[in-house]
Amino acid sequence: MSSPAAPPPLYHSKIDTKNVNRALKSLLKWRDSKSNPQNSSEPLDNNNNNTDGGFVYLVVTLKKPPQIDRTNPITIPLPHPLIDLIESPPELCLIIDDKHKNKITKETALKKIEAEKIPITTVIKVSKLKAELKKLEAEGGRRHELFFAERRLMPILPKLLGKEFVKRKKSPIAINLRSGNWKEQVERVCESALVYVGTGTCSVVKVAKLSMGRKEIAENVVAVMEGIAGSIPGKWRNVKLFHLKLLESLALPVYESV
Repeated sequence: MSSPAAPPPLYHSKIDTKNVNRALKSLLKWRDSKSNPQNSSEPLDNNNNNTDGGFVYLVVTLKKPPQIDRTNPITIPLPHPLIDLIESPPELCLIIDDKHKNKITKETALKKIEAEKIPITTVIKVSKLKAELKKLEAEGGRRHELFFAERRLMPILPKLLGKEFVKRKKSPIAINLRSGNWKEQVERVCESALVYVGTGTCSVVKVAKLSMGRKEIAENVVAVMEGIAGSIPGKWRNVKLFHLKLLESLALPVYESV
């Protein structure tokens, strides 16, 4: 069962935006000094924004691991999405179940995707999954931003895809292909921060691009903090710490429970 989108907060926010902005200012200053030691006021060239180095991360530490569905991420709508479906459409892959008696064929899926302008660029049948992935890598590593999969395939995919997919946080996201709203489901995920909850108390979430302005980054950070606190069992009572960091920077605290 897929995780629902995070609900809007129905409580007084515990977030001090001054702490968020203070941490962002320090991180961006550190980033600029690393890019140009001779002149720390000169901004970093953000040509690497499609790599993991071009993002801001939120580290959440909970008091207790939440007992929730771990097969799908919590989706938290972002004021400023990380994926631009209009100007820079990403590579998105859909894995379909071609072994089930009530299967949706690849041809049917492709026709629907084209007719409804669903932002899926590749459709792979689960029976050909390993071969197709090897083929894509051999052709130059066509990099898919996200993988989606028919919901009933979720239990078997970890074994088929292997540990590398989990390490790269490319595990497919469940989609209900029996519903007519494929486009809505895909777009909602693309416009959200994805919170993968593990068995421990600590999770790292990609929340913003370094190419965004500080105000936009801060708005994304606050939205994700509110979304996490509003989605997990125990709400804010189960949140211990929030930190912000860049890929290679120290993690700076922006919230600590009293």
